Amino acid sequence: MPDNATSLAVSLFSEILAVDQLARASVAKVLPKGMELSHFSVLNHLAHAGAERSPAQLAKTFHLTRGAMTNTLHKLQWAGWVHIRPDWDDARRKMVSISPSGLTARDAAIAAIAPVIAEAVAKVGEEKVRIALPVLREMRLKLGQID
Repeated sequence: MPDNATSLAVSLFSEILAVDQLARASVAKVLPKGMELSHFSVLNHLAHAGAERSPAQLAKTFHLTRGAMTNTLHKLQWAGWVHIRPDWDDARRKMVSISPSGLTARDAAIAAIAPVIAEAVAKVGEEKVRIALPVLREMRLKLGQID
């Protein structure tokens, strides 16, 4: 990579990482009591998926180890936000679904997060965000192919 391209890449990833850190901190502050960002992420994914997922599938989706995902799922189950059942086709596996109280908790989290995100978008400007989204989406897809 030429020096200008390297410098551009480093600057871009530095900004992405800084935005990620600031966004996570802002969102984590307003989540409902007892909910962590990792909990919200899993609940949101299950709500959008509309179907059960295995812990291994969830670990792959979030680029985590199975152990890390199992830990998160145990916390979600303890809170009553997910149901974990044996896989009827393969007794070695489990299947995870969001519970009604998990949907309620996820909706409460979205209600708390929405003003924070809306304010950030308003400060930057909707048009700039619309321009940036396709580039960020393409980068996410390309980086996802590397794994």
